[in-house]
Amino acid sequence: MAALIEDYALIGDLQTAALVGRDGSIDWLCLPRFDSPACFAALLGDEDNGHWRLAPAGAGACTRRAYLEDSLVLESVWETAGGAVKVTDFMPQRDRAPDLVRIVEGLSGRVEMLGVLRLRFDYGAIVPWVRRTDGHRVAVAGPDSAWLRSEPEVPTRGEGPSTRSEFTVAAGEKIAFVLTWHPSHEPRPALIDPHEALDHSLADWRAWAGRCRYRGPYREAVVRSLLTLKALTYAPTGGIVAAPTTSLPEEIGGVRNWDYRYCWLRDSTLTLNSLLALGYEDEARAWRDWLVRAVAGDPADLQTMYGLAGERRLPETELPWLAGYERSYPVRTGNGAVSQLQLDVYGEVVDSLHAAREGGLRAKPHAWNIQRCFLDFLREHWREPDAGLWEVRGPRRHFVHSKVMAWVAADRAVRTLEADPSLDGDLDGWRALREEIHREVCEKGYDAGRGAFVQSYGSTELDAATLLIPRTGFLPPDDPRVLATVDAVRRELTDDGFVRRYGDGLAHTAVDGISGTEGTFLACSFWLADALQLTGRPKEARALFERLLAVRNDVGLLAEEYAPAAGRQLGNFPQAFSHIGLVGTALLLDGAGPAH
Repeated sequence: MAALIEDYALIGDLQTAALVGRDGSIDWLCLPRFDSPACFAALLGDEDNGHWRLAPAGAGACTRRAYLEDSLVLESVWETAGGAVKVTDFMPQRDRAPDLVRIVEGLSGRVEMLGVLRLRFDYGAIVPWVRRTDGHRVAVAGPDSAWLRSEPEVPTRGEGPSTRSEFTVAAGEKIAFVLTWHPSHEPRPALIDPHEALDHSLADWRAWAGRCRYRGPYREAVVRSLLTLKALTYAPTGGIVAAPTTSLPEEIGGVRNWDYRYCWLRDSTLTLNSLLALGYEDEARAWRDWLVRAVAGDPADLQTMYGLAGERRLPETELPWLAGYERSYPVRTGNGAVSQLQLDVYGEVVDSLHAAREGGLRAKPHAWNIQRCFLDFLREHWREPDAGLWEVRGPRRHFVHSKVMAWVAADRAVRTLEADPSLDGDLDGWRALREEIHREVCEKGYDAGRGAFVQSYGSTELDAATLLIPRTGFLPPDDPRVLATVDAVRRELTDDGFVRRYGDGLAHTAVDGISGTEGTFLACSFWLADALQLTGRPKEARALFERLLAVRNDVGLLAEEYAPAAGRQLGNFPQAFSHIGLVGTALLLDGAGPAH
């Protein structure tokens, strides 16, 4: 059985990422990209679905582990009866081929080590042919090829469907293992020096982290979140994946298992604002440029998510040979929500491009034309029901958040024109649209008897997305309706202080069309902290924020959700939306957050 979700750490090379457990096992890795089929898939099945464990023989979890300061280089230390040993795991930023490096270093005494490598291509379905060539173990199956070597060379042997290495490391000794993937029809790529690669990786990560402008009390958490967001960036295009994993469950044993290895538009505004506020203009510009390329085309075809390079076809399928994380089945690849109508994303895109302009990024020549087309589309379609922010698979509804984001699109377009009258646009028409949407949302989206903005027109259900109303500028934070909504969400949608997306139980199933329940949603919990800060309750906001920081695992990572009763993380991991929320709340608490 796979470890707890929070027992994993992340390493990556800005094109893919791996999850390393406390026991020294790498249980998830997709090559060559985040969205490629996994060659290690034990995370969603068992060891026969692929993993690579490197640890002292007979040992369990490491004694301690940590990232080397401000990097994505992981050190795990085992203290055994025979001595102490350290394994350093990282993926150097690639030249051409992806490399996974593991350096074993003896710290004291003598430690017997065991390495077990099971490569399984296509999400654990394909056992490769393995042979020995020029001191390497070479695994080949179809389009995939992987080469394993060690420096100095450690004897390996085949044992059933695995490659084993048994060796002793003494104090002061270092043995480096390198696993390199490349297309099987191409020659073996050039060999890297693992120790030089380690030095370069540390220097690169530390230089990048050193650019962070934030100097507040939460710098460690902010920098680690930024490093995580950087690790989830697909460097060739600038796209940022929601998570490097698929099908980690929102309910243990349940069916709420989705593929998050794609780029969601709704992450864009908060990501851009945080990157710009903290001094990462190049990354913000790359994300903005990815966004403009991805959404280009007919506004009616806008999707909520895209592939790493802006791919549109992400068909959802199930992998029946994988049992799922802790028997949480099905395991899915692709995401059917890609075909849903989600009106809020139009507001997200327009808001993002407005934030980029306000943040000083030079405007793309055609970006304004895209925004104008989006406003034309919204003028005709904003009154329609949609699947909403939460991508429900039940009936479409008039979600309040979707209408608020349609208002955001009109508002940001108006403000852009007011700031730059040389641009072409329908200023009076957009002002009228903004007013019309605002009036309807206040009339139909607020339930006076309930004392709160509700999830959808005619519903009495609450929705954590309404916490974003003051942050979008739709209403001021001191508006009585905002205050009442924050109090209602806090009263009815929290579990031990953490926030659920919307109602639990039967009401939950009725809305999203999926059986089962889920944990509290960490991004929503950060939104509550934001709302408390904006509505004049800074002590309560800070207290909630610090509780959220305590949910992070030992190396500072957050999944999508948290189960307070079980005290464990749930959902895909690590989750960009959660870390974006952390950074945004830290900035807001210190008075550096963006204000609309």
